[in-house]
Amino acid sequence: MIEITKVAAERIRQSAAESGMQAPVLRVAAQLAADGSVEYGMGFDQSRPGDTTVELEGVHVVVAARSRELLEGVVLDFVEMEPGDFRFIFTPAGTEGGS
Repeated sequence: MIEITKVAAERIRQSAAESGMQAPVLRVAAQLAADGSVEYGMGFDQSRPGDTTVELEGVHVVVAARSRELLEGVVLDFVEMEPGDFRFIFTPAGTEGGS
């Protein structure tokens, strides 16, 4: 299952609070692109039948069945790419990164 760093979880909770959400649920998804790479996405959503629901670092996360395998071992982090440019990144299993 996907992991979320403490920094990413804090930013997710902050974003939810700024949007006035009381009990946010974060959907994380992954799919194979035509070139064989994996494309990741996330957004606030609701749980649906067949989803896996977990709490990671205080964030309720849902993952659809079709994304589970692709998210195995992936770490979601929130990092400064360049001075002042913060972004969420997904670090696949077997690569350096995450905190």
